[in-house]
Amino acid sequence: MAKTGIGDRAGEVFAALAAAGQATRPQLAVACGLSKPTVSLVMAELETAGLAEHSGTSAGATGRTAAVYRLGPRAGYVLAVDRGSTQVALRATRLDGELLDEDHTSRPADAAAMVEAVLRRGKTRGPLRAVVVAVSDVVSPPGRGDPAIMARVRDAVASLGLPDGAAVHTENNVNCAALAELAEGAGAAHDSFVFLQVGVGIGAGIVLGGQLVRGASGAAGEVARLAYPWAADRTPVPEGLEAQLGSRALLQRARSRWPGQAAADPAPGSRALLQRARTDPAPRTAAALFALAEKGHPVAAELVAEHAEAVGNLAASICAVVDPGLVVLGGGVGRNRLLLPGVVATVGRLSWPTEVVVSELGARATVLGAAHLARERGIRAVVTEG
Repeated sequence: MAKTGIGDRAGEVFAALAAAGQATRPQLAVACGLSKPTVSLVMAELETAGLAEHSGTSAGATGRTAAVYRLGPRAGYVLAVDRGSTQVALRATRLDGELLDEDHTSRPADAAAMVEAVLRRGKTRGPLRAVVVAVSDVVSPPGRGDPAIMARVRDAVASLGLPDGAAVHTENNVNCAALAELAEGAGAAHDSFVFLQVGVGIGAGIVLGGQLVRGASGAAGEVARLAYPWAADRTPVPEGLEAQLGSRALLQRARSRWPGQAAADPAPGSRALLQRARTDPAPRTAAALFALAEKGHPVAAELVAEHAEAVGNLAASICAVVDPGLVVLGGGVGRNRLLLPGVVATVGRLSWPTEVVVSELGARATVLGAAHLARERGIRAVVTEG
């Protein structure tokens, strides 16, 4: 069978140009370890294919000018979609990372219309090289997945109305967030770290030696499956830890304790707050609970402190297995900074020195990571398919 694509050297130069955004032939020669004449021939090939084009000139230290190149119109673009259960976000980017389009909706039922609008606006951007869809389920290699989970993943992708023939890839949402941290977040300066997501559910994205760890079945980091509770008189139940650490359980504990637990002899300055704890309605969201804790509400503050310790226990357990050196807290609950001191204290008490920080990428982490993965897939598609 005849080989397709643009050739090894052209592919290497194309990938270097995509990584740089724009570059001269001498710069590409250095980046790829090729001679200048070879790069000149390769660039002529890429220009003819519409995969590269001139974008101007650059003056060197000696006063000589060099042509500057960027990706051409045939390089195309990629699409990243965070297909959450309560929201959908997407980003369309060039293969060099330039943002072309983005959108989001809190109504997953509207996701297909949103995707269609972005693709319609993208008709002048060249071919759609790759789509990466981040899902909340485990994404397993062929032959190793749970049929029910695989069906859910297929349904999640089908709900987006992607065009027939599109090169669609799926990845776990927490893994995508970890890739974003590796590329442009707290993990960028670290060889190894763990992204620990705490929200409605819990999960971990594990990066060791600069590589995402997926595991034999794609389930590495599925910390919801840790044996819990683990005690002599109690039997662990499937996903029992997520039932304890998820935001639904946190709010349920808040509702059960909200009438107030007055101290036997409260300090004079706290009596008004304790009285308010008895009369205010229980918070209906984790954000509302943390907002009350920040204002000094005693029951809310107590619940947040307990939750921080529980998350710290989980982080310390992860550290005992992979020794990441860094734990990045994310997710709707995990990235709240009120949680950080308690997690840091608990990890410090139970584990060896491990830095714990809050993600700066926020709710965008998953779609950003999916976009980085889509770019990798898109560049590979150009190299192998031309």
